[in-house]
Amino acid sequence: HGLVNTNPVLNYDGRIISKAITAIREALTERPAQQQEPVAWMEDCADFWKTTKLQDMTQAQWESLCDGCGKCCLHKIEDEEDAGAVYYTKVACRLLDTATAQCCDYDNRKTKVIGCTVLTSDNIHEFYWLPSTCAYRRLAEGEGLPKWHPLRSGDPTSTRKLGRSVAGLCLSENDIKEEDYEEHIVNWVI
Repeated sequence: HGLVNTNPVLNYDGRIISKAITAIREALTERPAQQQEPVAWMEDCADFWKTTKLQDMTQAQWESLCDGCGKCCLHKIEDEEDAGAVYYTKVACRLLDTATAQCCDYDNRKTKVIGCTVLTSDNIHEFYWLPSTCAYRRLAEGEGLPKWHPLRSGDPTSTRKLGRSVAGLCLSENDIKEEDYEEHIVNWVI
């Protein structure tokens, strides 16, 4: 086939995706949102991403850029015959909670998962496959953050509430054989 893994055969069906997103939204509105402690630097550095270069951000600022979509945790397949063509699957890293799109062991992910995506300001350009909605990619390319991003909306759950995450749409790699990943290619990651 010419496809290799870099990190039923599913055809995009808007109705299925729409139903899943509706179910996620309903689930999120039925349970109270987790209360998060305010981050001190956010109070002093409103809109820091507009004035601070990626390489000059503090670790806390850098981490806050992640909108929690989980798209970087999906396995991707690269077409060997068409270098650079990357296809997302709906198969997620074993550490990703498929219901919330959050890593179950974020602090230890690099030692538990070989090849885990670890973005830095020095290597951001190596990750050409990042989705167009990714804050790291957008800022590296001179774009701003989308209105729904938690830093702009003020709501840490806005990514999930608006159906911008993989929560409820992906499968754990624990349940799928690697040779079957190609059967789970999706086109809803942009």
